[in-house]
Amino acid sequence: MTEPDPRAPAEGAAATGRYAASNAAQQRLHELVPGGAHTYARGADQYPEDMAPILVRGRGARVVDLDGHEYVEYGMGLRSVTLGHAYQPVVEAVRRAIGEGTSFTRPTELELRAAETFLAQVPGADMVKFTKNGSDATTAAVKLARAATGRRHVAICRSQPFFSTDDWFIGTTPMNAGTLPEESALTLGFDYNDLDSLRAVLAAHPGDVACVILEAGTALAEPAPGFLEGLRALADRDGFVLVFDEMITGMRWSLHGAQHVYGVTPDLSTWGKALGNGFAISALAGRRELMELGGLRTSGRRVFLLSTTHGPETAGLAAYLAVERSYRERDVVGEMERQGVKLAEAVTEEIRVAGLEDHVEVTGRPSCLVFVTRDADGKPSQAHRTLFLQELLKHGVLGQSFVISAAHTDEDIELTVGAVRHALQVYRRSLGAGGVDGLLHGRPVAPALRERSTPRRLGSTGAVVNQGEQHHDQHHRRPDHQ
Repeated sequence: MTEPDPRAPAEGAAATGRYAASNAAQQRLHELVPGGAHTYARGADQYPEDMAPILVRGRGARVVDLDGHEYVEYGMGLRSVTLGHAYQPVVEAVRRAIGEGTSFTRPTELELRAAETFLAQVPGADMVKFTKNGSDATTAAVKLARAATGRRHVAICRSQPFFSTDDWFIGTTPMNAGTLPEESALTLGFDYNDLDSLRAVLAAHPGDVACVILEAGTALAEPAPGFLEGLRALADRDGFVLVFDEMITGMRWSLHGAQHVYGVTPDLSTWGKALGNGFAISALAGRRELMELGGLRTSGRRVFLLSTTHGPETAGLAAYLAVERSYRERDVVGEMERQGVKLAEAVTEEIRVAGLEDHVEVTGRPSCLVFVTRDADGKPSQAHRTLFLQELLKHGVLGQSFVISAAHTDEDIELTVGAVRHALQVYRRSLGAGGVDGLLHGRPVAPALRERSTPRRLGSTGAVVNQGEQHHDQHHRRPDHQ
């Protein structure tokens, strides 16, 4: 079958028609839901224009949209689905649990079993409290640290993408309308793998840093020798609370989290995403003397800590227990790593064959791969990233990265590599033509966390209006910890 010429004048109309049902549903969502999605990282502005599928079902690593197109999906629920969509052991466990009720006036036996299981899973944690989203867990960690230390400031790793929707963090981003500047002013930044940058923060605010919060490792950054150990030593000497954000790394780096992989135990850690394989459950865990400040066995002032109606509902807890059981029965992390290596090697070979090594790169931890796109001058290019996403979509691959799951089969990888091959042909033409004009339908994707809706703004009728193009760094912050 001959591939259509991507420069053909009818291309834009064909793309719009191909996604007619999804586009209609997306416009309706914009009329009813601010942003047209319930997470900014899921927004239509994160996908090629008029090519943002609205999904109806999924199984394994495949999903289907309103227009009947099937895709191999990457990202997998913003990294929350590691076992695959509709994974039957989890679905059946949830079905059994909710058949007996979902929410009660008193704790359930399921809460006890989930807590015992989780604390056996997380090294160094004595107590745990479950909730429904990662932002609540990280903000609870900050609150505990401030209560325990009597200090005000929070130090965050500024190169890392997202910690919370609450003012102490979101107020430090460009999307800070409605936040209190006096709150975000207490949040300080330090650099990953740079202990001196944290020492400078501590010196500038002596005795007033309550906690240091960071991801121990990321897709693109591994801790340098001695870095995490140095953080632990600084915490012990200075008295701040060391918090590891395990939202992504927990159950993707290891069942026991990045803290187990790297051998450094924090005072508190926050978990989410993969805990429930897509069901809503997050957790705050840590040392007893800290966690008990939110309990009944304290003589000090009590912390109002994660008191939520839906935190202990049975579906999330049952999902977690089934996920944890699956991890013990299967080498889930190993499966993700092996499939990720296969995908990265095959895609890298396609890039080499296309002669695009200086322009396209797949990098990162095998279970958490990302792709980097550069223009003809070798500079990061959001427009070329969007072109790459557009061509992958046309050939049955959906995702803003190559974040894999244990459900991705060899057949899924083969389909993906074929889609990449087609995308690279178009990419190469864009470099020869000096840009994406005539190849990219619509405007480039925009950073999820930006001060204004421009350049992907919706008009009063729901139609997309052009407020001018901007160039964006493709490594922008994405709010996918929620």
